Amino acid sequence: MEPKHEKTFVDYERTYETNLIGLRGIIYFGIGLFLLIVITFGLMYFLQNVMEDQAVEAKDKKNVNPMMMTDRERLPPEPRLQAAPGYGVESEQGGRVNLELRAPQSEYWELERQWERQWAEGQTDPKTGTVITLPIDEAKGKLLQESAKTPVSEQAQKSLDESRRLPSYSSVGRTASDIRR
Repeated sequence: MEPKHEKTFVDYERTYETNLIGLRGIIYFGIGLFLLIVITFGLMYFLQNVMEDQAVEAKDKKNVNPMMMTDRERLPPEPRLQAAPGYGVESEQGGRVNLELRAPQSEYWELERQWERQWAEGQTDPKTGTVITLPIDEAKGKLLQESAKTPVSEQAQKSLDESRRLPSYSSVGRTASDIRR
């Protein structure tokens, strides 16, 4: 038996996939995308005009948004760097010290003057006039005068004795305790 050698002819034009482009689908997709973009831009333009009209009406009516920050709230928190012009310091007398055209250190110098004055003279509440803080020497003197006037009661002496009684290391939790200084 001899092997049969048959010659086979290959049709190379039919071995590849046929490449069909759905041109109609691409055109429909392009037109749909274009219409979507045009409609979206139209709606955004309409919305922008509506919002601008509302802003103009709010300015005309002097309608202030309650959530809007005041000029003071827009400033950065204290202490501010004076290198940015336009800042000032609130003084204790109720006025504002304008530091706009001064040296960058002038804010610190002004605050230091106020702090030194508070340290030396104390501080009073501007509404009621009551003393809020005292200078240290004056506060010590006042405390010593009040404590000298206070009589030592039996209850106070008992509390003092109890606070001085600490369990000793040798008592190991028993009720006996040492009096310590």
